[in-house]
Formats: sequence, structure tokens, C-alpha cells
Amino acid sequence: MQNLIEKFYTAFNQTDANEMVKCYHSEIVFNDPAFGTLKGERAGKMWKMLCDSQKGQDFKVEFTNVNYDNQKGSAHWDAYYTFSVTGRRVHNKVRAEFEFKDGLIIKHTDHFDLHKWSKQALGIIGHLIGGTTFFKSNLQARTNKMLDKYIRQMR
Repeated sequence: MQNLIEKFYTAFNQTDANEMVKCYHSEIVFNDPAFGTLKGERAGKMWKMLCDSQKGQDFKVEFTNVNYDNQKGSAHWDAYYTFSVTGRRVHNKVRAEFEFKDGLIIKHTDHFDLHKWSKQALGIIGHLIGGTTFFKSNLQARTNKMLDKYIRQMR
């Protein structure tokens, strides 16, 4: 399973969503503070949207502390990028948890401090409201709307 997690993050650093998605089981359940819960193909398309938006940009992913057994795994990963909406630099520190089935990732949960991320990405507005449930629900609605638009454009 170590190779699977390493393959996933190496592909992410290379903005290669197709390789990332190959690590996912068809019944994948993904969850993070920015998107909420995404299932199946929708989770894979989210990675494609993110990778497409970062190709040719100053994007970098580093991963460490990969732990695993046959059923579960975890890793720490750091993303460095410029948030396109504001042009502000972000260093997001993420703890990932995985569950495996049939040699693939069936459950992927990313944990990060949304308030810390919002302060970096949005500045003073993120500092003021980034720790609220209103901000989180609003962000998830907006990111999922962007994902819906991206999926429609893929067709």
C-alpha cells in the first residue's frame, strides 16, 4: 500500500490526475473541508479539475510520514501554490487518512485547518470569517458548483 500512496502523491505533484484516479477504487469516498464528501467519479473529477488548474503554475506537493497496513493508511502532505482567485501564496498542511479495498483506495479523508488556509488564501477576510461554519458551508457550495461546471465542460 505504500507504493499506492506514493504513486498518488507523486502523480499529484506532477499534476497527473489520470494516474491519481487509477489509485482509487470505483466506489471511492473522498472528504475534505473544502469540498465536503465526494463519491465515485466525482472525486476523480475533482482531482482532474485541481490538476488542470495548476498545470504550468508554481504548484508543488511534498509528502511524508506514509504509514499503512493492508486495510488503512495515512500520510502528511504539503501543497504550495498561488490561490488563483486572490494571487496569494498558500502552504496547506494536510493529514490524509486512507482505507483500502481490492488493492486500491476506497476511502480518502483529508484533514487541514480551514481557518489557517483561508487566512493565507483570502487575507483579512479569511482571518475574520474563515473559521466559521458559514464560511465552510459557503466554500463547499462554491467549490462543488465549480466542479459541476467543470464536469459539464468535460462532456
